[in-house]
Amino acid sequence: MERIDKILNHKLFISCLERNKEAERDRIFCRHNMEHFLNVARIGEILNLEEHRRIPKAQIYAAALLHDIGRYRQYEDGTPHEQESVQLTPQILRDCGFDENETCVILNAIASHRDGKVKEEPGLRGILYRADKLSRGCFACEAEGLCDWKQ
Repeated sequence: MERIDKILNHKLFISCLERNKEAERDRIFCRHNMEHFLNVARIGEILNLEEHRRIPKAQIYAAALLHDIGRYRQYEDGTPHEQESVQLTPQILRDCGFDENETCVILNAIASHRDGKVKEEPGLRGILYRADKLSRGCFACEAEGLCDWKQ
């Protein structure tokens, strides 16, 4: 997964991780960090295998790693984080060797990862949506009673 390693070492990706970390420094709820990104990637790949979808692993990991990189912007000015993530992602994907078709598929999944209408879709959009929701350990969270995240 050479291209995924390139994402993990990409300057813009690392910068976004740092900006998310700073924006969520005092957050008591789930964070949008590497742990979350990797949980979404792994769950997405498990769903892909269990459902026999044959979505390329690199696309699942790329979408999972990049779907929340713009979260810091939502804290700054209210821009929906999926929109900011879609703006940031093409440069990273291009620099890491993803072609135009793969980039389109990944961007589409990122753009709709909060849209419940894609929940049952068989492609990357549905996988990313479900993996993102399944990644949260609300049952073990000390802040669950204060959280308004829809389960």
